[in-house]
Amino acid sequence: MPHRTGLPHRLERVSEDVCAASELLEVLWGRGQEAAPPGTVSPSQLRALLVIERQEGSNLRSLGEALGSRAPSVSRLCDRMEAMGLVQRDPSPISRREVELRLTVRGRALLEDCRAIRTRELSAVLEQMKPAEVAALAEGLAAFHSAASQRLAAGRSPADRLRDDIADSA
Repeated sequence: MPHRTGLPHRLERVSEDVCAASELLEVLWGRGQEAAPPGTVSPSQLRALLVIERQEGSNLRSLGEALGSRAPSVSRLCDRMEAMGLVQRDPSPISRREVELRLTVRGRALLEDCRAIRTRELSAVLEQMKPAEVAALAEGLAAFHSAASQRLAAGRSPADRLRDDIADSA
């Protein structure tokens, strides 16, 4: 029977649990960001860096679609990240009117640092769980990752997906 979200009760409950866990993750990651060196990026910049890393060579439009943001906002966001030395814009070999977004060495290093901090925070939580609970969580997260990746990829253009498919097969 559908509830206020239109989902069956079981899915609605799981969605609520995932949201609650996500909020706790944000708190843990925020604590981790406090430990990061000064001058780190904002949450929106971090999300953009993660998308660019996953869709290396994508354009501003694709980044905006992935972030759910409009072109002017995405352009300003990239301006700031480029000024910080985290992102570079390269001319597209396909269209002179487009640019491709790539992480710089500094941008990759920043993501590695953020992941290390997050990993320490999450490891402290996982150590409090039983091995069977950790195994079940790992299995569920792998399925969630696959479904979320498919949802994000569905919003990208056929040309972007083709480019990624070619890169994956290389």
